[in-house]
Formats: sequence, C-alpha cells, structure tokens
Amino acid sequence: MSEENQVPAEEVQKETPAQEAPKVEETVEETPVAAATEEVAEEVVPEAPVAAVTEEVAEEVVPEAPAFSWADVEGDSIADSGERQALVDLYAETLGSSVEHQVVEGKVTVKTDREVIIDINSKSEGVVSLNEFRYNPELAVGDTVEVLVDRQEDKNGQLVLSHRKARSIKAWDRVNEAHDNDEIVKGYVKARTKGGMIVDVFGLEAFLPGSQIDVKPIRDYDQYVDKTMEFKVVKINHEFKNVVVSHKALIEADLEEQKKEIIGKLEKGQVLEGTVKNITSYGVFIDLGGVDGLVHITDLSWSRINHPSEVVELDQKINVVILDFDEGKTRIQLGLKQLEKHPWDALDENLSVGDKVKGKVVVLADYGAFVEILPGVEGLIHVSEMSWSAHLRSAGDFMKVGDSVETEVLTLDREDRKMSLGIKQLTTDPWTDITTKYPQGSKHEGTVRNFTNFGIFLELEEGIDGLIHISDLSWTKKIKHPSEFTSIGAKLEVVVLDIDADNRRLSLGHKQVESNPWDAYTDAFAVGKTVTGTMINSGDKGGDVKFEGYDGVEAYCPARHITKEDGAKLEKGETAEFKVIEFNKDNRRIVVSHVGTYKEVEVKKGRSASGGGNKGGNVAVPNQNVERSTMGDLDALAALKEQMDNENK
Repeated sequence: MSEENQVPAEEVQKETPAQEAPKVEETVEETPVAAATEEVAEEVVPEAPVAAVTEEVAEEVVPEAPAFSWADVEGDSIADSGERQALVDLYAETLGSSVEHQVVEGKVTVKTDREVIIDINSKSEGVVSLNEFRYNPELAVGDTVEVLVDRQEDKNGQLVLSHRKARSIKAWDRVNEAHDNDEIVKGYVKARTKGGMIVDVFGLEAFLPGSQIDVKPIRDYDQYVDKTMEFKVVKINHEFKNVVVSHKALIEADLEEQKKEIIGKLEKGQVLEGTVKNITSYGVFIDLGGVDGLVHITDLSWSRINHPSEVVELDQKINVVILDFDEGKTRIQLGLKQLEKHPWDALDENLSVGDKVKGKVVVLADYGAFVEILPGVEGLIHVSEMSWSAHLRSAGDFMKVGDSVETEVLTLDREDRKMSLGIKQLTTDPWTDITTKYPQGSKHEGTVRNFTNFGIFLELEEGIDGLIHISDLSWTKKIKHPSEFTSIGAKLEVVVLDIDADNRRLSLGHKQVESNPWDAYTDAFAVGKTVTGTMINSGDKGGDVKFEGYDGVEAYCPARHITKEDGAKLEKGETAEFKVIEFNKDNRRIVVSHVGTYKEVEVKKGRSASGGGNKGGNVAVPNQNVERSTMGDLDALAALKEQMDNENK
C-alpha cells in the first residue's frame, strides 16, 4: 500500500464520529457477516469483519491510533456514506431489542434434564434452570415463555435470564385478575405446612388450607406434595400480599346441583346406604353420594356409648334411615339404631317391682348410678338407695363404672321406659330390731360422723346413727363446741339414753359411761367447808377457782369475796383458802369466798344443796344475795322506806 493511501490518525479521528466507533467495533467483534463475498469484502468495508483485514494492512496502520477506522483499509472511501449506516441499521434489526430488568417473551429452543435454553431474539440465547418450570411439567420446545433480562451479559458474555423473576413481577396482577374473574388456575404443591399446604401459583406462594383440599377430610396431606393441581383463588390480602386458594371450591360447584337433586328425592323413613366420612365426638358424618348427613351419637346405638368410634369406622359402608332433613339448609339427620328393634320391647314381660336383676354400671354420678340390665335398657340407682345410712355420700363411694351389681326393681314404667333400682333393699333394715340390738341403757362404741352446735352425730353401724347432746359429753368440763372435745372419725363409747324407732332417732350419752363424780363432791365441797384452790382468772366481776385433785371441777368466787385481808385482790395463779358458800350438784355449781376465811360473812338462808328446802346446818345461798344483801344495805333501804312513808303522810 502506497504512502498516498495512508491517512494520518488525526484525520481518521476527525472523519469518524466518536459515537459511531464503539458501535461498529462492538458489532464487528460479536457478529461476523459470513455471507459476504470476497469481492464485496474488498469494496464494502463495513461488512468485512475485523479478522478479515490482511496482515499487510494491519502492519501499515498507524500504531498510535486508539480506534479502528474503516478509512485505514485500502480503497475505502465510503466511511461516512449512507450505505454504511443502512448496513448498521439492518444489523441492529436482526438482533432485536432487549433491555436489562425488563420482561420479554422468548421461545424455548432446547430443553434438557437440568436447563432450558430460550431465544429472545438477542445477540445470544439465555439459559434458565429447569427448576423454575416445575409448575409446568408439560413445557416443550417451541413454547413461548416470559423471562426477565437479568443481565445483558455476564463475565463470560452470556445473556442472563430468569423465568421465576418474570413470573413474580406479573404474578400479583395475574392472581388478582384470576380472583376477580373467578378463573381456575394451576398451581404446584411445594410442601406441607401447619394446617395445610404451600402452593406455587404464578410464582407466588399461596396457602391451601387442609379443609379446602377436598370435600371429604384428608388424613394424609403428604400425598399431594409435588403435584400440580387446579385451584380457585378464594381470598387475597392486599396489605400483606397473602393468597389463599381452594381445590374444594371446584368440587363443591359440581356437587351443589347434585345435592339439590338428591335432597329433592329424600323422604323421612327412607333407608339409604352411605359411607362413613368423618367421626367426631358428637356424631358421624355419612356420605350419601354427593350429600352428607349426620348421625348423632344418641342415634348410633340403643346402648350408651362414650364415643362413636365404638360403633363405626372410617370409610365403612352402613345403612342409615332418614329421620329429618332441611331442604333450605341441606341438612340431613340420620339414624342407625332405628334400624333395630327397641330393647325395651324385648324386656321380659314378667319382670315386675320387687324382682332382683343383675346389671353393669355404665354411668356414675354424684346422685346415683345407671345400671344396664340389657343392651339399651338401663335403671337408676339413687345414692339414697345404696345404703341404709342417713349420711348422703357420692355414688362413687359404693361402686365404679364396669362393676357388676345385683339390684332390686323399685319402680318400672314401660311406657316412659324408666326403671329405678335399689341395693340396700337386699339387706335387712337395721331399724327393724333396733330395740333388741340397742336397748335403753346399753353401752356401745361408735364413730363420730358429724358436728353441730348442739351435739355430735355418732354412727353405731351402717344405717344406725344417734345424737350425743353437748351436755352429755362430760360431767365436769364446760364445752362450748363439740370440736373441743373430739374429732371427726374418732371412736367414742356411749350409753343409749332414749329410742324413737318410728322417727328413727337415737339419743346417746358419753358422760353416762362413767358415774357422776359430783356425787363424790357433795362431802368435799359441803357448804361452809374450807378448801384450797388456785385462781384461774381474776377480774372486776370475780374469778374462777380450780382445786388440786379434782380435775375439771371449778368454783366461782364473786368480786366481793375475792379480796384478801390486806385489801388487795387475789390475782390469776395465786393460791389461797376458800370457804364454800354454795353447792348445787344438779347445776354443777360451786360458789366460794376468800373473805369468808378471815371474816364472818352474813348470808341469807336459801335453798339447800339438794333443793328440798331448809334442813338445817349449812345452806346454799345464791351469789347475788351474798353480794347485795348485806346488813348495811338493808338498813339503808329501811331508812329510805320510812322517809317515803312520811312524805306520803
């Protein structure tokens, strides 16, 4: 090549716009034009690839030139001609247009076990993982799919596409559109979760509740994992972008018309075959072939059952009778036991009141027990009929569920199908020979069962109770409440004081087991006798005194008689001499005086200790007379009376 044809680098840069050089260079590097002939290659320089430039030209190009120019090629005189621009435009049209982060459509050209190659009419094809098409296992070569241009090229010059991201961008709009138009969508069941399944719909994760999988209860959710199914979008939460789908809704739409047709043919008393669909604590749901009916637990068996599973099993085919139905609410009430004869109809006609029957305890309550005589035939044993005892207890104290018991028929109503039974009637009533077993004055031992403010109820044997009055508990102790004397369950010896067989009442006494110690106190505490005692308490109204060697015996010392010789009062715990000024055995009352030991006390004659009048000697004088009826008091009263008489005159 001659020097005349060489163009300086500075002129090349001036003739070739800066913005065109990168574009042409990029195009030439990536897309060779293989169809150009050798002759065209010499004359039309833009179609020749960079690789076609001869070694001679490459050597003569000025090394310092930073960019390639078509003017460097020998014979090139059309660098800025319109023909070159037209060729560039034609080349751009063949590549199509793709912008990063935009969703475009592409065609599947190749599908392997791991990847899918997609042509978006760009410089090169993109590769997408097959996992992104799990929701569409029927994907085939030639299908058109949407992809997101993630990157025009990576470090290897590869076009990066994503089908999952493209679906995610448009999924929300598609889901809303499907919900608004009530469309049926396909979804891929990804995994099981609490209460249902996770479903991939349009690239979004939707929730499929367990109750919305099928019209019948599903016991094994795992069987639906990795399956593609059809769904309806039933609920959308726009705030949190949550989607709920249902497969059951598709089935119900088909069954609704079928239900109406079946219900229209139903009649009360009609017997149908059905399949046990679901078992609950209150009954069994039966599938009658498109419509469900309920057999309540009380309509499953004439016998008492605790749970429906004792009678039927899931998926079991059984015959049921239609008891009632509601066409408006499509509710059907079914019965199973009604297909069998009522057990009461099979009850022995000769069975009557007073007969003995055996049965099994099926239900236990505080008030009694239900005993099954025959399957479906039960009688009630009230707790009061379980024992002759008057103390009401729980039925659980006598028996438990499952026990076999022998009973006596007390009442029998075949029309209302009711029966009452008793157990205590099988034993003799203990009150029938009460006077023989517990004659008046006899001694016995019993158990304390209950307290009252006025006494203790003592059980001598099952069914025989007696009352110990609080005054009959002790000869000497002053008892304010029976709990001070004994405790529930304690054993006490008693004497039968009185018997009322008609009213089933027994009067008992505990202190009567021993002789009355007050008989021996008559001499020890005779009126006028001096005894040594200790003050238990002391106050303005007097105090109580106890005596050593006489346990439980206490005497009362009035306030006027508690003063010592030096004028001081006896204090609590102080021991001193006392003179007995009153003794009453019947009332168990003793009144003493300390003043009387050092000073003569004038007393008014009163009732004797025996209550039989004045027999001479020491007399018992009430305490108030001792305190108030002194000679000084009498003189003052006499003077007052004389003054009043003079005034009246």
